[in-house]
This record gives sequence, C-alpha cells and structure tokens, in this order.
Amino acid sequence: MLEKVLFLVLDGLGDRPIKELGGATPLEAAHTPHLDRLAQQGECGMLHTIGRGIRPGSDTAHLTIFGYDKDEFYAGRGPIEAAGIGLELCDGDVALRCNLATVDDDLMILDRRAGRIHAVTPFTTALDGIEIDQVRFLLKPGTAHRAILVMRGPGLSSAITDNDPHEEGVPVRTVMPTDDSPGAKKTADLLNQYVSRAYPILRDHPENQVRGQAGKLPANYLLLRGPGRYRRIPSFQERYGLRACCVAGGGLYKGIAALLGMEVVDVPGATGLPDTDVSGKFRTAVQSLADCDFVFVHVKAADSLGEDGDFVGKRSFIEKVDAAAAAFRDLPDNVLLVILADHTTPCELRAHSADPVPILVHGSGVRVDAVSAYSERACTSGGLGFLTGIDVIPQILNLLGRTPLTGG
Repeated sequence: MLEKVLFLVLDGLGDRPIKELGGATPLEAAHTPHLDRLAQQGECGMLHTIGRGIRPGSDTAHLTIFGYDKDEFYAGRGPIEAAGIGLELCDGDVALRCNLATVDDDLMILDRRAGRIHAVTPFTTALDGIEIDQVRFLLKPGTAHRAILVMRGPGLSSAITDNDPHEEGVPVRTVMPTDDSPGAKKTADLLNQYVSRAYPILRDHPENQVRGQAGKLPANYLLLRGPGRYRRIPSFQERYGLRACCVAGGGLYKGIAALLGMEVVDVPGATGLPDTDVSGKFRTAVQSLADCDFVFVHVKAADSLGEDGDFVGKRSFIEKVDAAAAAFRDLPDNVLLVILADHTTPCELRAHSADPVPILVHGSGVRVDAVSAYSERACTSGGLGFLTGIDVIPQILNLLGRTPLTGG
C-alpha cells in the first residue's frame, strides 16, 4: 500500500517545438530512458498549474500544486524569499526582494546586478538594522547580487510599487502606494527614506572603492521588488497529515517549503544552476523517505536555460536529470513517485508560458496507461487527462487512501 510520496518538480521543463531539433521540444529530443520507463510503468497526464491560459510564476505555481489557492494564500514573493534564507518573520512584517545595482550620479540604472557581483554581505551589513520612525529595516544577503529587506514595525502595508523598473538605461522609480490606506502611504514613504539613506552609504563603501580600482562596477543602489506582508499559513502537515521535507538549491523553493513548515534538507553541491549535483539531490531525497512522508525535490536549471534560449543546453540538462533518475529504479513499494513541472519555459519566448506540462505518477496500485514516453505530446493521451494544479494533492491523497468519503 502506498504510504509515502517523492514529489519531483522539474522547473520550467516544458517547451515548444524547435525547428533546429527537428520540430521536437528539448524534452522530446533528449535521451531519457529512465523517465520514459517510469512513464511506461505509471499513469500520465498534462497539467495547467494555475489554470488554462494563465501564465504561472514559479511561486504561485508551487503554492497551487501543494494545494494552497493563490488567491487565499499568496502574499507576494518577498516573504517567500525571506523564509528561503532562514529569516524568521513576524506577523505584519513586510518583506521585499532586492538587487544590489549600479546607478550613475543622476540615479540612472547602469546595471541591475552590479556586474553580477558574487557576494553582497559587506554592503548588507552596512545597511542592516537601520531604524526610521519606529520601523526597523533588516537587510540580509541572498545569492550573488540579491538580498532580502524586511520592514518590522506597526502599521505597515504591502500595497506599494517597486522602485525597480526592471530595465537599464532608465532612472530608478519612487516607491508609491497602490491604495489610499494610511499603511500603504507610510510604508512607501519609509522605504523611500531608507533607500535615500542607503545610497550614500553604498556609494562611499570601502568595498566599492576596491571594486572601482579593479575596474568593476560599484554596488551602489538598492532596487526593490516583490513586496509582501507576512502572515502565517497552515503547514503542509496540518493540512494533509504528512510530515514533509524539501531538497532544493534555489532560495525561492526553500522559502516556499519553509513557509509550509517543511524541513529544508541541505545538500552539498545543490546550486540551482546547471552545475547542480542532481544525483546527490536524488539520493538525498530517497534517503529522506526514511524520516518523512512527503519529500519535495526541486531541480531548477531547465527553467534558466529556457530563459536563456539555450535549447541545446536545456536538452543536455534534461539528459543529466534522466541519468540521475536511475536513483528511482528500486523505490520501496510503499512510495508514490510524482514527476511534474511548475510551468513551461519555451526557449523561443525566453519566458514562462501558459502551455501545460507533463505529469506522471508511479507506484503500487497506479493504473498504468498506454503512454510510452515522458514528454509534452506523449502525455496528452495519458489516463490522468488534463489537470489543474489544485487537483494534484487530492489526486495524491486518493492514491494514498487518505481522501475522505463524500456522501454516505
């Protein structure tokens, strides 16, 4: 009887036909004997993670496939990213994503990532803990050029705009309230004051003097986006009675797991990049089944390669994932393996799209269908049919025998 779940999300896996690949998608063109074997032994279908014709973000897509309706539970990207770096948030905190960026003396954006700076700790340390009008600003380093800003104090709101125009060669924006509430006006005003105070501190930071002497761009400005006001949401275990953990490299996915009360398992070499140790992640996931009922594994790089338009690299990375999937060959009989994607990232678009993604379930008692390959077009004929993201967890609970009876 199925009792445990290994839940593998291959971020941005889906794609569209590519002429240079003979009209195949990178997944269809890749040599994937392990994934195809699992499809042949399982039940397949196609998944609209948010809904038909709706282009998903990775954050809303993941919340939805975990059974959390985005309209009820999504509070913005900032709190998720904050949780992903281990920040303990309090009810009412407003969290934002940040880039350390480069601007000129007129505050025109020269580079949104400060020359893709690798570490920002010296800069975040200089700006961490500033207090303005009883609101404390906590700034913590993220990965590479990224950081997380948390505002902690009374009467804050996330109903504010970004100051990041998301392009270069234009001036930074002023943060504005998006509604007429006093909290939104207060939050926008305080953020503008904080960023204005931060600019000369960053501009004159000794680390930027060193960077200038080395011919590198200075990290002299904070670009802010993705504001969200934190509130606690029910944990995955509270909702489903399953003790869950997460194996991931990217901060966003660790953050989603942390917000849902999942234990985050660190894996050396799990980078979230094409060089990530996929085999190590899969081995760790299988080992984690000894202590957890639900193991969420996230693999990122197919999405990044799609956004780069690198269909050859995406195909090669999918083959790397398939080789690592040999770890799933001899799973215990009580384990349900679920493989899916959170969205499609067509190399042609270099962005997410609303195209559905393939999903398969594999394990004892699963009704095996006639699908012979794990790919976008092969899975359209699978027994699962076309699902939406909110259907995924109920389908899993049904296979585990945990779905309550409706009616008599």
